[in-house]
Amino acid sequence: MKLLRVGPVGSERPALLDQDGTLRDLSGLITDVDGILLADDSVLSRVRDAAEASDLPALGAEGLRIGAPVGRIGKIVGIGLNYFGHAAEIGAEPPAEPILFLKAADTVVGPDDTVLIPRGSVKTDWEAELGVVIGSTARYLASAEEGLAHVGGYLLVNDVSEREFQIERGGTWDKGKNCETFTPLGPWLLTADEIPDPQVLDVKLWVNGELKQDGNTADQIFPVGEVVRYLSQFMTLYPGDVIVTGTPAGVAMGQPEPKPYLRAGDVVELEIDGLGRQRQEFKGA
Repeated sequence: MKLLRVGPVGSERPALLDQDGTLRDLSGLITDVDGILLADDSVLSRVRDAAEASDLPALGAEGLRIGAPVGRIGKIVGIGLNYFGHAAEIGAEPPAEPILFLKAADTVVGPDDTVLIPRGSVKTDWEAELGVVIGSTARYLASAEEGLAHVGGYLLVNDVSEREFQIERGGTWDKGKNCETFTPLGPWLLTADEIPDPQVLDVKLWVNGELKQDGNTADQIFPVGEVVRYLSQFMTLYPGDVIVTGTPAGVAMGQPEPKPYLRAGDVVELEIDGLGRQRQEFKGA
């Protein structure tokens, strides 16, 4: 299923995109698309049955804002340097263990919302990424297979990053990852049953119409199941938590000087197989 949240910021309501491309209202069945829903197989089954029976009212999509497809996110965990190609383009050795950082849930915006370049920024960068949404509580998992079994769904993420803040200012990566609007999600959450193998997905990103990233999740150093297993050794993952699994080659930081970092007025578009497409205009904060 393709689950969405639509409407004004802070007043989104749950929706579903059916097989015919019609947007359907889920507010009569559920209150939100969140961890509570993903953890409840019985409610998810009712949503599936209603969708298959065409019992859900249609929504007029024209002019309707699409919000982030997951509400009430507890935490967002990022994985750094998780593609062989990306590590190579910036001259880094592939890490022996996943590199972790955290993003605050208040950085999340919708897939087509404006993204703000921070004041004083000269190195704002793009990162098209596969996002994983946890569907059941994960603690001390024993295998990558168990990791995949705890995934509730997948979504498209732009892990926007300010490289000077992240790398050159000392301390942790978090300063370059947590500026407002730096985590566009969506347009939809695709339930995990729709993606039996998350390691075969094309990942693409364009800046002002020019293709910058053209990768595939097969190039991930640590596959999705292993990432979930690994994280569960250090933190409890709860339904609705989001893992941002890394970006392929083609970011601004990896390109020759002068590196084409983002400026106000730039337009970024990105897509992953089955997970839809985002479009953001960048403006000054």
